[in-house]
Amino acid sequence: MKLKTSHGEELTYCTNIHPGESWSEIRQNLDQYVLPVKASVANNKRFGIGLRLSAQAAAELVRPGRLREFKSWLAMNDCYVFTMNGFPYDSFHGLQVKENVYLPDWSSKLRVDYTLLLSDLLAELLPEDSVGYGSISTVPVGFRKHILSNDAIENAVSNLMFVVDHLINLEYKTGKRVLLALEPEPCCFLETISEAVDFLNRNIFAGTGVKKICESLKIDDASAVSKIRKHIGICLDLCHAAVEFEDAENTVKQIRSSGILIPKIQISSGLCIPSVNEKKIQQLLKFNDGVYLHQVVERVDRHLNRYEDIEEAVSHYYSDSNKNNPKSREWRVHFHVPVFLDSMSLFHTSQAFLGSVLAEHSKSSLTQHLEVETYTWGVLPEQFRNEDIVKLITRELTWVKNQL
Repeated sequence: MKLKTSHGEELTYCTNIHPGESWSEIRQNLDQYVLPVKASVANNKRFGIGLRLSAQAAAELVRPGRLREFKSWLAMNDCYVFTMNGFPYDSFHGLQVKENVYLPDWSSKLRVDYTLLLSDLLAELLPEDSVGYGSISTVPVGFRKHILSNDAIENAVSNLMFVVDHLINLEYKTGKRVLLALEPEPCCFLETISEAVDFLNRNIFAGTGVKKICESLKIDDASAVSKIRKHIGICLDLCHAAVEFEDAENTVKQIRSSGILIPKIQISSGLCIPSVNEKKIQQLLKFNDGVYLHQVVERVDRHLNRYEDIEEAVSHYYSDSNKNNPKSREWRVHFHVPVFLDSMSLFHTSQAFLGSVLAEHSKSSLTQHLEVETYTWGVLPEQFRNEDIVKLITRELTWVKNQL
């Protein structure tokens, strides 16, 4: 099985599933996990890596000796890097992550510096041939309750434009095109595809940021917007979209009509509970790992309610029950689960939504970068992680390849 699909897209998995924050830990994971996955799925062909680097690891890798060693390792093992996960800045496994995963957000210079470092590294690592661009997925501005003031929004827009300016100039200097991809997620400043499209149109492709690009590059407004559009877009995470009750066909139509680029699709699946009851809630609590934030979006009739975590949704359910308010509720839960499963315990997964988007993509490509991102293997209930991790990753990549 080649990992390049029939349409030529890059297909990989994100290494954020492997614990490790230092470069030495990440480097060890490449030998321990990535090479065996490559042997399982790539049929002796070149293998593209979806690399996650913490801020610490990125700062360590940028040192010339380490970067040279890594480039030699890539060449020796017939691997290359085409996409990076620039979302989690700090620790992502083992400790309680929760809403801290969105910090620093785009109102902070720390987020800017981290993303600039990733973009420079990715431009250095992108192969000269066969890969049209590099992509970096990132925080959807920030967690909603962290981005409340006008000052925070203005700072975030200014910081994003600073990075876009850097990406434009990076392409001039190196010939390598790197795209930033904002990743909408429940309970964040950008939750839905509609919000992301609106934010980009109002704040990035128009306004004072465009003027700054005009001045920086000595070009007119139309040329500046064209340049900006080539370097920032939306990371379409299929778990997040399904949890938000997005409709697959309408989502694809909206993306195509907007003209906004999708630098990367993250192929992931969430939990679906069509009719919530006490038995299902007790089963769901087994997924409440205490490490990650598992947002819940509830549909009652046509109205959506959003809860920041499982406990909040459960508490609200019992509060409503005590008020003799037996509404029919459907829940979608932000818990990345194996993409090859259509059900788990008493629940469905959002695999059908995932398959529908991939089918639309197969008809007419939405992106050149496809990345499986089930980062929760270590916290899944035991019965769903009783295989070797390399075998599980292989099953996911094989399932996606078959869908395409």
